[in-house]
Amino acid sequence: MSQSPAPIGQLLAIMARLRDPQDGCAWDLEQTFATIAPYTVEEAYEVADAIQRGDLADLRDELGDLLFQVVFHSRMAEEAGAFAFDDVAQAIIDKMIRRHPHIFGDAGQRTSGEQVQAWEEVKAAERAAKAPRAGLLDDIPAALPGLTRAVKLSKRAAGVGFVWPDTGAVLDKLEEELTEFRAEVATGDRTALREELGDVLFVMANLARDLDIDPEDALREANAKFLRRFRHIEARLAEDGRTPHDSDLSEMDALWNEARAQDKTRPR
Repeated sequence: MSQSPAPIGQLLAIMARLRDPQDGCAWDLEQTFATIAPYTVEEAYEVADAIQRGDLADLRDELGDLLFQVVFHSRMAEEAGAFAFDDVAQAIIDKMIRRHPHIFGDAGQRTSGEQVQAWEEVKAAERAAKAPRAGLLDDIPAALPGLTRAVKLSKRAAGVGFVWPDTGAVLDKLEEELTEFRAEVATGDRTALREELGDVLFVMANLARDLDIDPEDALREANAKFLRRFRHIEARLAEDGRTPHDSDLSEMDALWNEARAQDKTRPR
């Protein structure tokens, strides 16, 4: 009996079987890079969610799902004659060695801060080598979540000095944008409202970057807090056999404040 392949080899074989033109899975055969991309993003978020919940068993499973996405894309690229999974692995191996000369080369040891600076310098050199005439911000993916992309755009611009001088200046800009947003609320112009709201969110992302806070993480925590407090409302109403449909804003607001009081006693 032949020995079973290593797990990664077995996974690659499974993917090849699913994409077999004759006997593969009809759904898998229909997929393209574009149709699979949303699943890839979703799996990355599910990895982050498992980490946030501290669920290591779930993290193992979600990392497997994310790995499968890499295998899926690699298989489609191999079929197109572009690259294969081994090329993907080799590319990241080469990049990690190149960006850590203090570990794999003859550069001296670096502190964490020095390594971050050196990493950005290497990335800048790589960008210049790929497209010497490209703009400074051109390679920041448009498909990133809006707040994350706003942070990356502003961080890159800050690297060449295009940045507010301090947090106070960012807060002043936020007040300015909020004033403009309030003015458009009064007009009811939907196009202008959308634009002004975008400006407010962009400044908020800049504020998060200035304070070294990940705005996506902060918003996820706010979402979790809202969910927790609304569930409290539902639970309290259920004690009387009711649902939020049977309540009103005044009662639900009072129950919300109960949940807020409980949150203040939660360990941070």
